Amino acid sequence: TVLVPVLGGLAFGGVMWAISRWRPRPPVDPIEANALYGGRMSLRDGFVVAGATLMSSGVGASVGMEAGYTQIGGGFASRIGQIFRLRRADLRTIVGCGAAAAIAAAFDAPLAGTFYAFELIMGAYTAATLAPVVAAALAATAVERVLLDEGPFLTVTWATGLHAADYAIFVLVGLACAGLGILMMQGVTWTERAMRKLALPQVLRPAVGGLIVGLMALRFPEVLSSGHGALYADLTLAPPLTALALLLVAKTAAAAISLGAGFRGGLFFTSLLTGALFGGILAQLTALALPGHPVEHLAYSLVGMASMAAAVIGGPLTMTFLALELSGDFSVTIGVMVGVVVAAA
Repeated sequence: TVLVPVLGGLAFGGVMWAISRWRPRPPVDPIEANALYGGRMSLRDGFVVAGATLMSSGVGASVGMEAGYTQIGGGFASRIGQIFRLRRADLRTIVGCGAAAAIAAAFDAPLAGTFYAFELIMGAYTAATLAPVVAAALAATAVERVLLDEGPFLTVTWATGLHAADYAIFVLVGLACAGLGILMMQGVTWTERAMRKLALPQVLRPAVGGLIVGLMALRFPEVLSSGHGALYADLTLAPPLTALALLLVAKTAAAAISLGAGFRGGLFFTSLLTGALFGGILAQLTALALPGHPVEHLAYSLVGMASMAAAVIGGPLTMTFLALELSGDFSVTIGVMVGVVVAAA
């Protein structure tokens, strides 16, 4: 548990050092490509970022995989567009299609993939771009379902449904998730500063980060890698309050340490997991504070999940549709929107 992140961090540091000698220019991600370069991306950079993300998560660093998905998806799309010599506007659209397809396939969520492209990659909704982006997201989801056939992520059954008091609490969920999201992002910066003060060579920093994360994993194995299994367990099993609180602190710290130490990846899935943990905590606190009030723990976790991701990543509609598609239940959508809009604002 400790040696794999440490030795993996050493190997990762060496690989990234070698790549930096070969390609000293930092990769251009899909957001930068569309905002600054008219959709022009390097497919080689896509393979570098995807490989670095795979390696980081594979050795246990607490990072999400979504940066790799969107980088390789956008890179392939941009290369196709350049081969066909598309106009600048059309090249930006096809990069959005690649990113939408990547997220849609990763989460089995075509609506979330579509709005991810609009809100985060392309920055606008237009009638001309709606059809191609939707087509790409639907095609990717269809292929993913044929290849994997895993079924729905969640099976939702509500005991009583949501009440007026729940929506008022969801406003507080959005406010608190905004603060926690800012704290998580600041934590990455604090870790980077601490590494610079230690004057460690860049190549050794991932190993130090891996050591800290590995030691944390001896008590909380859920901090390793992106945490897909931990998210499913939190949403379906409703762990005890103390366990949720400790894991929330551990996962937030592990993500900040991993990225600050130099591992590649993102905070997308980490924000989903930490938000779900926080929502579960508030659900149990609400049940203690209002003994006669029926609390839907899953609804609170979904609201927390979407709100935290909206605070960290942006894309309020993306996160709303992601919660909807993961749960497959429209009744929670209004509650999710309350938390997400407050958090994003």
